[in-house]
Amino acid sequence: MLGRPLLRFVRKDTHINFMRGRFMGLITSAVLSVGSLILFFHPGLTLGLDFRGGIVVEAKTPGPADFAKLRTALAAHGIRHASFQAFGSPDDVLIRLDTGEGQDTQAVVDQVRHTVADALPGTTILRADAVGASVSAELFRNGMLALGLSLAMILAYIWIRFEWEFALSAVITLVLDLTKTMGFLVLTGFEFDLVMVAAILTILGYSTNDKVVVYDRVRENLRKYRTMPLIDLLNLSINETLNRTLGTSSTVFLAALPLALWGGATLSGFAWTMLFGIVVGTSSSIFIAAPLLLFMGEGRLKRGAKPAKTGSAPASQG
Repeated sequence: MLGRPLLRFVRKDTHINFMRGRFMGLITSAVLSVGSLILFFHPGLTLGLDFRGGIVVEAKTPGPADFAKLRTALAAHGIRHASFQAFGSPDDVLIRLDTGEGQDTQAVVDQVRHTVADALPGTTILRADAVGASVSAELFRNGMLALGLSLAMILAYIWIRFEWEFALSAVITLVLDLTKTMGFLVLTGFEFDLVMVAAILTILGYSTNDKVVVYDRVRENLRKYRTMPLIDLLNLSINETLNRTLGTSSTVFLAALPLALWGGATLSGFAWTMLFGIVVGTSSSIFIAAPLLLFMGEGRLKRGAKPAKTGSAPASQG
């Protein structure tokens, strides 16, 4: 026999009236999404190497990086538009260069390698990547296509599994989550590259799973409580799944937190975006997806054929 759970985030008899804040939740989400869209168009995302094209060189110098000396050495070899950034410790330097049309990117990479090593003896080149303009444009199209196909498949899956009201409210909520994530990337200045596309797809998958958990309970309660008003039924369903929702979100959050704090320049952007997406996806399941389902499904969602047992009390699960 299974014992009692060692940890519960909420009491088993919790009855929070989440729908009381449905208008405030929708208005807040709409304002944040509109603001994020404005940021998306101006100043816009900071495109990474994958989507912008160019060259990135990571180097570790013997001591604190001397940016002025590196810039002078590169300029002496005709490389005048390099940008420098310290990451991690003071002796870690990131060098970015744009490449022109028809330029031999590999030759530029080799030139940067030799120039940096000569300017600061003892420097170790950790990574050198180059992406041409045509390849970066193709990668950007494929990344956007992946996001679009993901939303379409989620719409189809939830539509088949539930009813159209569930599918439409879920996809609208995911689009709002996506726009807020874009605004987060603009504000933080994290580079938008293929790693970020992977982070956003992961967020969409996690957020969809969270909404399906709530929707499953809503569907069960629609069959069980045929006469219960939809607003009360949604509150009941959210409260019944709240412990599981918070437990899953906390587990994923704690797993990604060390990557954000100590993952270095390569993983920190991915991890911080994941942390933001977990918070947004969890809250949107309660304050966005459920109110949208209430507005779309009131009086239209199908009730099950079996009536609820007289005097039966809702069973809480977590």
